[in-house]
Amino acid sequence: MRLSTLQKSILLQCFDQKRLKKKALDDWYAHQAAPSRSVRYKDTQNTVTKTLENLIDKGCLTGVGIRTQQKWFVHEVRLTPDGRKIAKKLRGVQQALPLQPS
Repeated sequence: MRLSTLQKSILLQCFDQKRLKKKALDDWYAHQAAPSRSVRYKDTQNTVTKTLENLIDKGCLTGVGIRTQQKWFVHEVRLTPDGRKIAKKLRGVQQALPLQPS
């Protein structure tokens, strides 16, 4: 599965914390993009929202929020077991095999 740099960083941030609020991601991305170019906060918010929705569609994250007929308002996200495996692979943590010593 191909992931963008933003998607990888979101997975790693979620791996460090159990739940991650969307507001924290918006602020983090705004500070990352601000020194390099002038970007409006609304643009960063759109980028983070679309990225979170893509990760939820791929099955890496679970979103907690409000869903209306037209739109999905994500307030916080959590990793799924598949997302945890991908985050461990990105971090470089080797997974233990479920073998019993004899």
